[in-house]
Amino acid sequence: MEKMEHIISEEQAGDRIDKVVSTLDAEWSRSQVQQWIKDGNVLVNGTEIKTNYKCSFNDKLEIIIPEPEMLDVIAEEMDLEIFYEDADVLVVNKPKGMVVHPAPGHMTGTLVNGLMAHCKDLSGINGVLRPGIVHRIDKDTSGLLMVAKNDMAHESLVNQLVAKSVTRKYKALVHGNIQHDHGTIDAPLGRDQKDRQSMTVVDNGKNAVTHFNVLERFKDFTFVECQLETGRTHQIRVHMKYIGYPLAGDPKYGPKKTLDLGGQALHAGLLGFEHPRTGEYIEFEAPLPEYFVQLLNDLRENR
Repeated sequence: MEKMEHIISEEQAGDRIDKVVSTLDAEWSRSQVQQWIKDGNVLVNGTEIKTNYKCSFNDKLEIIIPEPEMLDVIAEEMDLEIFYEDADVLVVNKPKGMVVHPAPGHMTGTLVNGLMAHCKDLSGINGVLRPGIVHRIDKDTSGLLMVAKNDMAHESLVNQLVAKSVTRKYKALVHGNIQHDHGTIDAPLGRDQKDRQSMTVVDNGKNAVTHFNVLERFKDFTFVECQLETGRTHQIRVHMKYIGYPLAGDPKYGPKKTLDLGGQALHAGLLGFEHPRTGEYIEFEAPLPEYFVQLLNDLRENR
């Protein structure tokens, strides 16, 4: 069980305790923090408080982060597209529409359910709900993921992600016509205070860097390749919106009038990393899914 301490600043004075605590970590939702407060896991100056407590300057917060709830994950037979597999790592091509790992209330049909049926040996570092998962992509993003089959591999892959040595390139279709052939977006990301389910660019957010190259231009759209230097939640979707070119089909960050694609046109097409055991650099490339290929062909015909 982890603990975290925080001193209330002048800017935070007067704010509700649940609002303040939920801004301290991008992974914490406000509803989750409210439950922690009700369970007595958030103390102010050593005392339990209610969720509507208004913070005072120099209040000392102590946050006890509870262990994740232990839940059983059911192995489900699935037709997974495995690009590579050995005793240490596995690379899988996740289809659009599939969630990576289970969550309370959504325990079946995820990539993890399929992986557990495919192989019995997955790293346990990230707990029962995320066995073997070292990084993830959004439900409606397709493409390649690396999976750790033991703790040694897990630690190696996570260290490579932290060191920014993993190659991750995505193909995306965005609204608008990008005039520059390439560019870099360096803008920190954090939770949107008006919508806790969304991310946005914020001054005090976590460092986030995306590089992009234009592959093809259409009348009202641009086909781009984005390379991640960091891997924040919704990073490409938020960064491209930030510079004025939101992803086509994106229900959360795209314009109201966008293409009806059942989610954003984003594909994690290239993944490269050092093998945890041999140190050899290995790289994999997954072709665009059929819907994406057809979309580009339609745009070419109507150019």
